[in-house]
Amino acid sequence: MFDFFKKISSRRTPVKPILLLADVNGVPLREGDLVESLRYDLGRCRVQLADPGYAYESLATGERVGWLRMVDAATGFQKVKKIETDA
Repeated sequence: MFDFFKKISSRRTPVKPILLLADVNGVPLREGDLVESLRYDLGRCRVQLADPGYAYESLATGERVGWLRMVDAATGFQKVKKIETDA
């Protein structure tokens, strides 16, 4: 009887949500992009490659915050707004 329950539970594989590096509006982000931070009073930041992934470095203070700390729990997007440049 217990083998039956093991077989049922082993068929279900948990689906892991994929966290995308995208701003609050869903616009994809990449290294070097300028963003406006909506958390931690960072102001304007630049997306940089860091050891465990990406980080946001404030242009005003130089403070760095890892991208995982900026994830919005409701949407999975980052709590930043991408600043469009005409370059």
